[in-house]
Amino acid sequence: MRIDEVLQRIQGEFVEMPGLRLTTAQAQRLWGLDRDVCDALLGALVDAKFLAQTRDGAYVRMDGARPTTLVGAARGKRDFAVA
Repeated sequence: MRIDEVLQRIQGEFVEMPGLRLTTAQAQRLWGLDRDVCDALLGALVDAKFLAQTRDGAYVRMDGARPTTLVGAARGKRDFAVA
C-alpha cells in the first residue's frame, strides 16, 4: 500500500469512528506499520492539525478536523507539507 493510501486510511478511520483514541503501538497493530513509519505518519497528521496527541501519548482527531492531503509522505520524514 502506498504512503498516501495509508494516510487516507488513517484519516478515514478517525473520521468514521468519532472518539477513536490510539497509542502508537495500537496504531502500528491496526494498520500493520513499523514504528518509524507509524511515528512519521502520525506526526505528520499532528503537524497538519488533523490529529492531536494527548498527555498520555494517545492520538485523537482534533475537533472539526477534515481529512487533508500531505505532500512528501513517501520520504518518511516529519517535514511533510499540507497541500
